[in-house]
Amino acid sequence: MSIENIINEAWEKRDQVNQDSDQNLKDTVNQIIDDLDSGKVRVAEKINGEWVTHQHIKKAIMLSFRMYPMENLNGPYSSWYDKAHLLKGKTAGWTKKDHEKAGFRMVPNSPVRKGSFVGKNAVLMPCYVNIGAYIDEGTMIDTFARAGSCCQIGKNCHISARSGVEVYWNQHKHYQQLLKITFS
Repeated sequence: MSIENIINEAWEKRDQVNQDSDQNLKDTVNQIIDDLDSGKVRVAEKINGEWVTHQHIKKAIMLSFRMYPMENLNGPYSSWYDKAHLLKGKTAGWTKKDHEKAGFRMVPNSPVRKGSFVGKNAVLMPCYVNIGAYIDEGTMIDTFARAGSCCQIGKNCHISARSGVEVYWNQHKHYQQLLKITFS
């Protein structure tokens, strides 16, 4: 069965998905999150001049929230309580070599969730990047800006301070994607 079929089948029974779900489903969801993290897949992409949203990838992200329990993480100046698979960010445990290989600049206090992609030469000022987001090469996410779940930001963009790029999911119309830029 294909990855897309596994996710779509689970989505139809999403009320039954939990931390005790089938290992094959867990492995499939984890693989999709890893592939998002590496940039191997995207929630949406331009194919033959048309934007295509990969619904099964969005569904996998949402299923992941049902599969993982809440956990606590204590830090030097705060503690956090979040879903276990997202509690530690994309770069948790990275070395200098890992950062150099990734090729983007990330200043302190810039949470970047696992399952998001940040391209080479991007600059992340103190900002927030959520799961499923794709930040392309050379883009700056400026101070206190946010890249919402599954948003797609192109090359060499500047997301200004205190602004955000969000994706709204409409559950009643087959998860249509609407990009909205908000300003504080």
